[in-house]
Amino acid sequence: MDQVKTGLLIRQLRTQMQLTQKQLAERIHVSDKAVSKWERGNGCPDISLLDALADVFSTDIRVLLSGDLGKQESGRGNMKKMQFYVCRECGNIIAAASGADVTCCGSRLTAAEPKKAAPEEQLQIEDIGGEWYITADHPMTKSHYISFAAFITDSTVMLFRQYPEWDFQVTLPVIRAGRLVWYCTECGFFYQDIRPRR
Repeated sequence: MDQVKTGLLIRQLRTQMQLTQKQLAERIHVSDKAVSKWERGNGCPDISLLDALADVFSTDIRVLLSGDLGKQESGRGNMKKMQFYVCRECGNIIAAASGADVTCCGSRLTAAEPKKAAPEEQLQIEDIGGEWYITADHPMTKSHYISFAAFITDSTVMLFRQYPEWDFQVTLPVIRAGRLVWYCTECGFFYQDIRPRR
């Protein structure tokens, strides 16, 4: 922990929240002199205070330790660059329009990188009068199944949760060309591009 960087960050976060040193000190039960000392880079908060500081600033302890907010470059909401994070412990699915620092079940998650599905891995798509009916010849056992599928266009994301021991079936409106992505608990993350017939 670089005490100068951490001190500057504490000052930046405190002023953004329009708190005085005294108000911050009262919230975390220390003296305002301690807050002043940290902000000048003459010391660091005790490790037992980091959790309370992170709560006050609505940030992560790692951010306080690094002294850097590490702002992500904005994807400007381009849904085609949607990233999915999947927790292997609980199966939680987190989607972000651009890069994000995501943790779940105590582990830091990395964005799943989709691979183009080989012809034998692709999902079967049938046009049934204005809707796509999507199925898969894929195992759906308790330990090996497709946990979700999503259809992504430049402005829309439709997410379909799937469950083990159920047949994989998704119905979605034929709106325009897009990317169909899906995540298998054993095989990984795949995609295929689909477009309506003309």
